[in-house]
Amino acid sequence: MPAKKNLPSKKHFSKRILISFSLAFALLVISLLIGVLGYMYFFNLSWVDGLLNASMILTGMGPVNAATTNSGKLFASVYAIYSGVAFLTSVAVLFAPILHRFLHKFHLDTDDI
Repeated sequence: MPAKKNLPSKKHFSKRILISFSLAFALLVISLLIGVLGYMYFFNLSWVDGLLNASMILTGMGPVNAATTNSGKLFASVYAIYSGVAFLTSVAVLFAPILHRFLHKFHLDTDDI
């Protein structure tokens, strides 16, 4: 029978939360930067308008400016698909330590029958 382990400390849990938050935040910032640069290049928008469009796409709200060129339409399509995956991934990374701790606690509370 394996030895029973203790639940990791709250300090360890807080450190994991901070690391997960940092990784999720970095993923969102990089994704936003890709979108801003793409909207600036393909749509000939200012950085503020590119930021607005990229933010709206990244959060699933939809674009503000309509694409008029084929390259702009292709970029918007690829960025929209990427953004959905990036946003969901960042949420998963953010909640992973919470779920992990819950599963540890659930496992520790069970008695061997």
